[in-house]
Amino acid sequence: MPVIQKKICLLGDFAVGKTSLMRRFVEGCFDDKYLSTIGVKISRRTISRSSGEIKLIIWDLAGGDEFTAQSSYLHGVAGALIVCDLTRLDTMAAFQRYSAQVHQVNPNAPLVFLGNKVDLTDERKISDKNLQAASSAYGSPCFLSSAKTGEQVESAFLRLVEELEKVP
Repeated sequence: MPVIQKKICLLGDFAVGKTSLMRRFVEGCFDDKYLSTIGVKISRRTISRSSGEIKLIIWDLAGGDEFTAQSSYLHGVAGALIVCDLTRLDTMAAFQRYSAQVHQVNPNAPLVFLGNKVDLTDERKISDKNLQAASSAYGSPCFLSSAKTGEQVESAFLRLVEELEKVP
């Protein structure tokens, strides 16, 4: 069976949980300590599919304004997970900017939108309806996730893998 390698990126503003989501997906763990990503962190995970193996090269990119200067990190991107923090309404506004940057480099790159920190129900500011409206504007799936509990993390990454398989 063939092994296909795909570069995917985790994008979103600072402190939305990109690194925690990646660690949950790759290592199966969570750490409450916040460490700001400087530049990029790269991890790998191989997914077995009926069509063969897909080796994901996962780029966790620094969020916020500093990312704009580092958009060269997107070269070769096959798809992206774009993350907002459900407790911070302003982080959803970044969906459009990050989506545009990915599609400038690869117009066919599938996107999956994640509303992270769904476990923080009392602090939540972004509704399911708002998240679904934002993702449907791009014809992309969205998930409510929690890097802390693991809720929907695996599902979101695997959905991106499914979308990658559809791209010629």
